[in-house]
Amino acid sequence: MTSGLLLIDKAQGWTSHDAVARTRRLAGTRKVGHAGTLDPMATGLLVLGINSSTRLLTYVVGQGKEYLATIRLGQSTTTDDAEGDELTRATAERVAAVTPAAVAAGIADLSGDISQQPSAVSAIKVDGKRAYARVRAGEDVQLPSRPVTVSEFALLSSTRRDGFLDLEVRVECASGTYIRALARDLGAALGVGGHLTALRRTRIGPFRIENAATLEQVDVVADLISPADAATRLLPRLDLSAEQAVDLGHGKRIRIEPDATRTGPVAAIAPDGRLVGLVEYRGDQAKSLLNFPADLPNEPYESESS
Repeated sequence: MTSGLLLIDKAQGWTSHDAVARTRRLAGTRKVGHAGTLDPMATGLLVLGINSSTRLLTYVVGQGKEYLATIRLGQSTTTDDAEGDELTRATAERVAAVTPAAVAAGIADLSGDISQQPSAVSAIKVDGKRAYARVRAGEDVQLPSRPVTVSEFALLSSTRRDGFLDLEVRVECASGTYIRALARDLGAALGVGGHLTALRRTRIGPFRIENAATLEQVDVVADLISPADAATRLLPRLDLSAEQAVDLGHGKRIRIEPDATRTGPVAAIAPDGRLVGLVEYRGDQAKSLLNFPADLPNEPYESESS
């Protein structure tokens, strides 16, 4: 059974669930998952796990991300993006008074380690239910602020049109950062309101959009990143002897050279290049955290409508 990670360039209008469902059909298996939801409005990189490699998605989700986005200043919406209803609109004169220096200062204030209130229509769970579902049900949802890290918030270009100021930006941030919230907060700080009109994810950790394929173009077998390749891009690598690979596969601890710098999971690779599992170091031993046994035959895919 084919296993690995697949990089998909999601089109606008598709949900992450749509992309997973389509990939299940293409791969002929139900065991497909994704790391990091993209809203239907957003495009770009979606990392999918196929079969046993869904276990690696945990280590993808927490990776840093990069986005290209368009922020419209002069209008706020209920969802902090273009899919919501208008809340406020500033006069053209008010927007025209926003200077490049004020924009630069606002961006600087939203860079680095900051406190951010997630959008009410996020996928964060509130008492077991997604925040966006509560909003759609008519509830007033106010999510608490939380610390996030925006390592780079760069202005690429700006355009004044139709009484608005559109900013093309690039954002590099830690997992859990909401670009819609950056647009909202920048507009609020400048006194004119703001929301997101376009969003494209270009990187998750070591995986880049340049290496992704659209769902219309993807070749699941040819484009699959092997479990060993994926794991060693995400985690440190431990090369095993043939005997160590067998022992680790049986759940035994193996002897290693102590390395106090390796405090998290390490990808254990057999001499034939296969990912045996993920281990953690305990002094001069490595203990198995997660084994990757040989894949089993695919579970036949049946569409949800069949």
